[in-house]
Parts: sequence; C-alpha cells; structure tokens
Amino acid sequence: MNATRSQFWDDLVEDLGDPELLRAYLVESVRIETIDRLVNSLDEARLASNLSKADLARAISEEPSVVRRLLSPSHRNPTIGTLAEVAAALGMRVTLEPLPPEEQATVTESLRTGSTGNPEQLARDILAKRELAAAR
Repeated sequence: MNATRSQFWDDLVEDLGDPELLRAYLVESVRIETIDRLVNSLDEARLASNLSKADLARAISEEPSVVRRLLSPSHRNPTIGTLAEVAAALGMRVTLEPLPPEEQATVTESLRTGSTGNPEQLARDILAKRELAAAR
C-alpha cells in the first residue's frame, strides 16, 4: 500500500470498527481469495493436461461457455458443484484445509467476535494478500 493515506483507506479502517461491516468485509475477502485460488489451480491443471476449455466442458457435459466463464477472471462466481465436477475431470478433488494460525487469529476470531484489535493492520493484511494474488 502507498505510504500516503487516502480517504478510502481511512473510511475502510473506520468501517472495520462496525461488527456487521467487519464480518461482511472478511467473508467477501475470504470468498474472493478462495475462489481465485481454486479456479487458478484448476486452470493450471487443465493446461498441464493439455485440455482445451471445450474438452473440459465436454468432460463435464456442459457448454464450453460454462468453462470459459469459470476460468475468466471477470466472471468468477462458481458453485461448489461446478468446481467439484471440473476438479474430478482433471483428476483432482476439492478439499478443505485449515487456515494458517496467523489467519485463524485474525480472520476467524474477528468473524466470531465481530471485532478486531487493530482494524488498520487487518485491512493491510487483506489488501497485501490481494495484491500478492493479483501479481501471480
């Protein structure tokens, strides 16, 4: 993040003091990161298998547009069922994994309690993860 503060940043930090907004921000941040990670992994597996998007669509009995939308960065809102079907067609399965301990301490506890001890640091951590994911 830039060293200069912005109105957006100040508003975000202030908003994270509201339990409802904090929870909404955290849930959406985790959702975006999780879907991006799953879809990117599936697309890497598709490429490694030398499958076209159309081939993958045929494997799960869907129209090619379904797979194109799934793998498009601007249209990512898949169902878990679609992710599981695509994963199976690529010889994979969707699984759950525990959050790293530092994320459990910030994300999970903040979701459960509706508060965070340091909203500015929480916002920094989430934005840094987004920037890292975007750079990949």
